[in-house]
Amino acid sequence: MSKVENSEFENVYWIEISGKKYLATKNLAPGISVYGERLVKDNGVEYRLWDPFRSKLAGAINKGLKNMPIKPGTTVLYLGASTGTTVSHVSDIIDTSGLVFGVEVSARVARELMDKVVKYRKNVIPIIEDARHPNKYAQFIFKKTDVLYSDIAQPDATEITLNNGFKFLKKGGYLILIVKARSIDPVLPTSDIIKREAKKLEDAGLKVIEIINLNPYDKEHGFIVALF
Repeated sequence: MSKVENSEFENVYWIEISGKKYLATKNLAPGISVYGERLVKDNGVEYRLWDPFRSKLAGAINKGLKNMPIKPGTTVLYLGASTGTTVSHVSDIIDTSGLVFGVEVSARVARELMDKVVKYRKNVIPIIEDARHPNKYAQFIFKKTDVLYSDIAQPDATEITLNNGFKFLKKGGYLILIVKARSIDPVLPTSDIIKREAKKLEDAGLKVIEIINLNPYDKEHGFIVALF
């Protein structure tokens, strides 16, 4: 038996199974598991358990995220879409009234994104390009976005993210930056790197409203939410 409860965020749920609570989203593509996650049915509705060790957004929620700008109807630009683990849950949350542009540089990885996510979800638009060059895919992003979610492993990931933000993000929109500490600096303590990258956002004119260290879900990773 399972018990479904609403979380504090729209279209995000807690499911209790055998006395343990799991984060979940309502499956926009019933019957389809994207990364081997468990599917659970309750009162005729199918949910996907959301693994915080596989998705940094889930990890942030499990660690008490207070600001969640991704909600039904949101338009999201996602840098570093990879095979679509988190993208698929974002797709569930924004529902059919929302849209996510998923930028992924690797054609091989993008094929998996296409086969596992895009094939079944009309609210996901794949863009196979390098996030360093937003002008190359500007033609495909036909509307300003509400949220920019960036999860890229580059030393200058913050600068790449800001370049995309200034081009595609609405004024008053939100920027979510995943800080991969060891991709930025192999020696400096993770907390110092996270603070430094947050300051870069502030120096660019953004207002940082939340910072989370993702340990133990993702060691040496930070999660920053900023208002554009």
